[in-house]
Amino acid sequence: MPELQKIAKAELQELDSKFASQINKDKATKVQFNPDTLKVAFANQIQQPQGGGDQGGSQAQQFVGAGSTKLTVQLWFDVTQELGDLPDVIDVRKLTERVAYFITPKGDPPNKPKKFIPPATRFLWGTFQFDGIVEGLEETLELFSAEGRPLRASVQLTITQQKITSFAFNDQNVATPPGFSRRPAGTSPQTPAPEGSNLQSMSAAQPGGGDSSSGGGGRDWQSVAAANGIENPRRLEPGQFIDFEATKPQIVMG
Repeated sequence: MPELQKIAKAELQELDSKFASQINKDKATKVQFNPDTLKVAFANQIQQPQGGGDQGGSQAQQFVGAGSTKLTVQLWFDVTQELGDLPDVIDVRKLTERVAYFITPKGDPPNKPKKFIPPATRFLWGTFQFDGIVEGLEETLELFSAEGRPLRASVQLTITQQKITSFAFNDQNVATPPGFSRRPAGTSPQTPAPEGSNLQSMSAAQPGGGDSSSGGGGRDWQSVAAANGIENPRRLEPGQFIDFEATKPQIVMG
């Protein structure tokens, strides 16, 4: 049986003040569960000109400032699940405080007394890269133990950069396997998962199914899991839609 493909984890890194290089590498943290979506919003500051003339048309508008770009992402942490690269802890806040580090301002630079500056932050996930300052963090504690210890939390993170630039692509550490089809998951008919099913049995039931190791052809359920972002192939949510035709490149993070 082929080895299960490891899905790359998103990561938060601290950058220097010029947003050029990673610093304080011990502060970098990988997320426990990759986000479902990434929302990027672009905005320009626009103001109507002062004075006379026709100000009703679009030609009367003028830009003010350089605009901004904002990334909004929701991260999940759960100490009752496999922690992977994260520290082995029993209180979920020990994990979320690693994220909160990136919104905590650092004290007085020598040349700017009484000024506090939050760390420059990079959100990195495969080829997706976003650099900015953490503008907002909202933590919701979802589950408690009998002793009142928080076990699960969601963290909504907002990172802003005060400019609009072309997209940044982190292609350096991403490899594409031979024969990779670039059609993403969701572009072909999808199959809902019955209650109590697992991905291996569903893959075997697809046309051409069967155990590929026994010469039956079959679907490579490991690749299907990677393409659909399924982290636990043995436990599917009832009604969860799966694209059995999709493939996804293997992402290797350095």
